[in-house]
Amino acid sequence: MKAKIFLLLFSIIASTTFAQGSKIKIIHSDNSSIDEEKLPGATILLGNVDIFHEGVSLKCTKAIHYKSNNYIKDYGKVILNQGDTVIQTSRYTEYNGNTKKALSWGNVRIKDPKMTLTTDTLHFDRTKQLLFYKYEATIRDSINVLTSNTGNYFLQNKKFQAFSDVVLTNPEYVLNSNHLDYYTTDGKAFLYGPSTITSKTNFIYCEKGFYDTKQNLSHFTKNARIEYNDVEIKADSLYYDRNRNFASATKNIQITDTINHTILKGNYGEYFRELDSAFVIKKALAITNTNQDSLFIHGDTILFTGKPEKRIIRAYHRVKFFKSDMSGKCDSLHINQANGLTQMFKSPILWSNGSQITGDSIQLLSNPKTEKLDSLKVLNNTFIISKDSIGYNQIKGRDLYGKFVDNDLRFVHIIGNSEVINFARNSEKVLIGIDKTACSEIEFTIRDGEIEQSKFSVEPDGVTYPPSNFPENARKLRGFIWREEERPLTKEDIFIKGDE
Repeated sequence: MKAKIFLLLFSIIASTTFAQGSKIKIIHSDNSSIDEEKLPGATILLGNVDIFHEGVSLKCTKAIHYKSNNYIKDYGKVILNQGDTVIQTSRYTEYNGNTKKALSWGNVRIKDPKMTLTTDTLHFDRTKQLLFYKYEATIRDSINVLTSNTGNYFLQNKKFQAFSDVVLTNPEYVLNSNHLDYYTTDGKAFLYGPSTITSKTNFIYCEKGFYDTKQNLSHFTKNARIEYNDVEIKADSLYYDRNRNFASATKNIQITDTINHTILKGNYGEYFRELDSAFVIKKALAITNTNQDSLFIHGDTILFTGKPEKRIIRAYHRVKFFKSDMSGKCDSLHINQANGLTQMFKSPILWSNGSQITGDSIQLLSNPKTEKLDSLKVLNNTFIISKDSIGYNQIKGRDLYGKFVDNDLRFVHIIGNSEVINFARNSEKVLIGIDKTACSEIEFTIRDGEIEQSKFSVEPDGVTYPPSNFPENARKLRGFIWREEERPLTKEDIFIKGDE
């Protein structure tokens, strides 16, 4: 029984001794004294005080040592040194040898090969190798200055964890956040929560992200956006290279041209600021004239180039577009927003109100200020078709020149090998005859897809048939193809089924 009690007492004593740890050693002091009345259980050390405890040294001008508690208070030009990892100066430091924790205050300054930290009050947990502050601190490294209200510094991986009013100042930008993890070894910062980066060239916002402050490379997620004076980029994921002023975006992209009121959307895109260019793919969509009657354009690839005052929009492959009074389809599309010229290439087709217009290439000219359509040009193999209740009105020729009134094609001039089939009706819309004419040139006035007036030039050859006598084999001109099923009737129709 006595043996058991002895073992139990030994165990308690041993564990207590282990918890207390080794004793603080007083290496040197010029003077020492004891004042049990004012400082019971303490030794007062004065002048060139040198203290050591398990790899850390403390130097100061005055210290009060509580030997039984393994505790010491240091005053005046305190220097705390832990190898080459921590060199700290302060006015006051309290150090507990049992817990291996230090509390320093008064112009606290820590310096290592990578950074300098300054604050008024600093805690040091040597067991965890953790420094932390609760009342503001400034951290400086070779390129950045970081300030925050509270924070932690993990010595083993050189990581700062800053909270509350975090500001990282770089020569090129200022970063603001409420939670930032920053590594002094490589200058990498990790952002959590609403964060902004402001520079002379742009403004960045995200709610989660990464920034390599040395390489100027970054990746932002969660409500990420980059704002320039004339362009805003939003996406689920944004990669940004500040050196090249280049951004790439993934998923739910929206690039907004705030000057030309144009939006570019897709699921992958890139933006080159120095080249004033951007492109999107994967369900690419361009929306122009967002303030009024918008034009919606879809293609495999959509590209913006040129400065805002000379912006060019290009769409490539399987292009479709929709506007309330017009829609179209082609393989490639070119829009010059400065002069209002739109060009359609490779099997283009245009639907304007009731008319279907085709040719080898189609050009539309609009007023850049009002964005109303002004004129139309169709080059080679022009064909216009509009549906009548009992047939199709048709105009065919080499080239077409047309004029719009209130976005309605009203005046048409066909040049070269012109042919026409027109279902003529009176003012009560009663069919009175069917005209079929061929000549060198034809001029028309059209309203709502129907010919109001016509003028035939250079040896016209034609005949007007009574409705009942119009030959079946003469009702369609050579090359006739009615493509109504391809016509986009809504903005959703411009997306090709299965396209992603």
